[in-house]
Amino acid sequence: MDAATFLIQCLNALQYGLLLFLVASGLTLIFGIMGVINLAHGSFYMIGAYMAYALVPWVASTLGGGFFATLALGVALSVLLGYVLEWAFFSFLYEREHLQQVLMTYGLILVFEELRSLLVGDDVHGVKAPAYLAGTFALGDVMTYPVYRLFISGVCLAVALGMYFVFAHTRLGMTIRAGSVNREMVQSLGIDIKFLFRVVFAAGVALAVLAGMVAAPVSSVYPGMGNTVLIVCFVVVVIGGIGSIRGALLASLLIGVVDTFGKVLLPEAAGVLVYLLMALILLWRPEGLFRAG
Repeated sequence: MDAATFLIQCLNALQYGLLLFLVASGLTLIFGIMGVINLAHGSFYMIGAYMAYALVPWVASTLGGGFFATLALGVALSVLLGYVLEWAFFSFLYEREHLQQVLMTYGLILVFEELRSLLVGDDVHGVKAPAYLAGTFALGDVMTYPVYRLFISGVCLAVALGMYFVFAHTRLGMTIRAGSVNREMVQSLGIDIKFLFRVVFAAGVALAVLAGMVAAPVSSVYPGMGNTVLIVCFVVVVIGGIGSIRGALLASLLIGVVDTFGKVLLPEAAGVLVYLLMALILLWRPEGLFRAG
């Protein structure tokens, strides 16, 4: 492996890891802070990809906007979707057993898949990257790297920094962290914990939808695309530590490196390397890399 190839694989690992963090951070919020096992989280990623497919031409023809306007509209719609879903379904699950949470969220997967089939069909679709992000830049004499993949990494880094600022330096972040530890105490201080959790859930859905939208031009849009992502996201949450955002970031980057270089160096074993990494880390630290908060 020459230097240019190694650099490309490093960039691929960074891009995949950061995109995985964007999806998994939403699951970390919902699972780690609210205590709900949300099997439908991968479906939100799929919804984001299909939003990119459906909204890009509509926004261009109706609103005269481009790719960033589509992202903004998709995130706004996903916040509304998450708010309604939490109010209608998830708000009843906080005090119930995990089995009931699993059954209901699995039912949502079936509903979303059927709605997707009815609305857009079962074909595989492609989403074009905007023209100003569709180019490449040179790495060495013969190799190039897509600009759009760097854009994905930049978006994910910006979101990660924004999440760090909110959770570490704002009153909202302090309240969310306190509510995840002792809901009754936070509520006794006059804070509406139900509304707070509704906001957290909506933010988690928006993160997954945003990840699906920015990933659509490089991964295509196809039925069931959220299932594989969901499994890896749970691996991220377990490795990083349940409820830990920085743990999710580090775990995502580790998985990105292991998966990317595993497919290049050990393609016959690439499918199990991520789970082997999880097993080794849990043997070393059963609680994950970091504790919540």
